[in-house]
Amino acid sequence: MTMKEIAFKNKQDNSYRFDLVDLEDILTLNPKDHNQFDHHKISFYVIVLITHENGIHCINYTDYSYKKGTVFTLRKNNIHKFYKTNAKGKFLVFTEDFIIQYSDKGETLKLFQLFNEMLGSPKLQLNSNDFVEIENLVGQISKEYSDLKSTYSIEIIRCLMQVLILKLFRIKSKNNHNLKGKKYHLKFISLQELIEKECFESKKVSYYAHKIGVTTKTLNNITQSVIGRSAKSFIDEIVILQIKRLLINSQLSFTEIAYQAGFDTPTNFFKYFRKKTGLSPKQFKETCK
Repeated sequence: MTMKEIAFKNKQDNSYRFDLVDLEDILTLNPKDHNQFDHHKISFYVIVLITHENGIHCINYTDYSYKKGTVFTLRKNNIHKFYKTNAKGKFLVFTEDFIIQYSDKGETLKLFQLFNEMLGSPKLQLNSNDFVEIENLVGQISKEYSDLKSTYSIEIIRCLMQVLILKLFRIKSKNNHNLKGKKYHLKFISLQELIEKECFESKKVSYYAHKIGVTTKTLNNITQSVIGRSAKSFIDEIVILQIKRLLINSQLSFTEIAYQAGFDTPTNFFKYFRKKTGLSPKQFKETCK
């Protein structure tokens, strides 16, 4: 069965490019085109605020426990799935252009950094003071959203969302070295996008250095500066994530996946995957059922 990619859809008006949904409503839905309790890919951004009870949410094949005050940030093309729970929370869903086309360069960079799971965990646990502040801000957004007949509501929501993103970025960056201002952040994001597109073409540092017009030493400086790891380690992490998507998202045999992922033999594919994950492709696929 092919993994479903969920397109943005606002139940009131798609032109808004924003939606606000209760977690409990998502869990009780019965979508015709996918199962929310199976892995599915999103084509939009999501901020999740948990307000009551505990649970587990899966993002990019990793399970994260949550409780009151947990925030999740998911970017487009992330894979996630729900588990049944009695928890309550708010899902703020929006497209990239809802925020970016009205943001300056600095705000746009912070958006990409906050939602980038390669720069830090997609999970953020708020302390009690921060939770009150963020919950109040989400409450203001919710109030405006309930009155979209107002001429000004959608613009107020846009402004409040920009404030929410900046506040979450400030909270997250306090203890996250990877988010602090560095000269290589824009180059890092460009490099990441390139690797995500072409990682099955090549897994070599020299390939990506040539593509973005720098030396291999500079490429390593970029990744070491931003995430404290070598360029090769960063490439491998993205390769493994893309392989995991293939394993879950297709009916291809392991041999077919090996060749599609750019390996010259299935044996080299099996060795690579086990070395990086500690599991065989078959074992990984079985854990995700």
